[in-house]
Amino acid sequence: MTVGAWLAASVLEARPAAVGARTLVLDVPDWPGNLPGQHLDLRLTAEDGYQAVRSYSIASFGSGTAVELGVDEVEDGEVSPYLVEDVRAGDQMEVKGPLGQYFVWDATDPSPVQLIAGGSGIVPLIAMVRAHVAADASASMRLVYSVKDADRAMYRDELLALDAPRISATWAYTRAAPDDWSGTVGRLSASALADALHPASVDPVSFVCGPTRFVEFVAGALVSLGYRAERIRTERFGGGS
Repeated sequence: MTVGAWLAASVLEARPAAVGARTLVLDVPDWPGNLPGQHLDLRLTAEDGYQAVRSYSIASFGSGTAVELGVDEVEDGEVSPYLVEDVRAGDQMEVKGPLGQYFVWDATDPSPVQLIAGGSGIVPLIAMVRAHVAADASASMRLVYSVKDADRAMYRDELLALDAPRISATWAYTRAAPDDWSGTVGRLSASALADALHPASVDPVSFVCGPTRFVEFVAGALVSLGYRAERIRTERFGGGS
């Protein structure tokens, strides 16, 4: 897949994804398709000609012209508040992509795989979950999703309804948990990761996505638990707008 010029995109659907977050489905007639885990650049142009460009992970995968994004609103941001609060079906924008070849998962790879997400870092990882389900992949996949509370969990309903015997999901709530929650509440710990993930002895490939501090903690914890650093792939964001 190659990256060309800016491509015209129109909003097909804009719906709430969680508190402070939105799912956008774009129609991109010239989209070449993308691999699970890739991202794109999105460009908005104001009436006075001012342009703003931001990168967003892609929740969809494969061929087709419908491209799904998950956008989390950043406080004092320039672009994300517009995308979360104001954009409507029919609005026009431009995208460039797909981008990134490192943070992608191959459904034909039989290696055990583990996905660790913090907040909106779930977006590229949900594409991997969806790709696994679509391919009925043989790899054992374990997901750990750390969020402040259930209301801020993007794709929560989809993950709770997941019926795939080779995929498991573990939740980590850092501020507040649902009433029926029997686990602890607080920051994700190395011991919690060890309990939820594949043992290091099976040499899984790990994908970690989220805020920079979260990703740095998780990557360090994985290495301390015996996972090989060269099998840990990270994608981080520091609070882009």
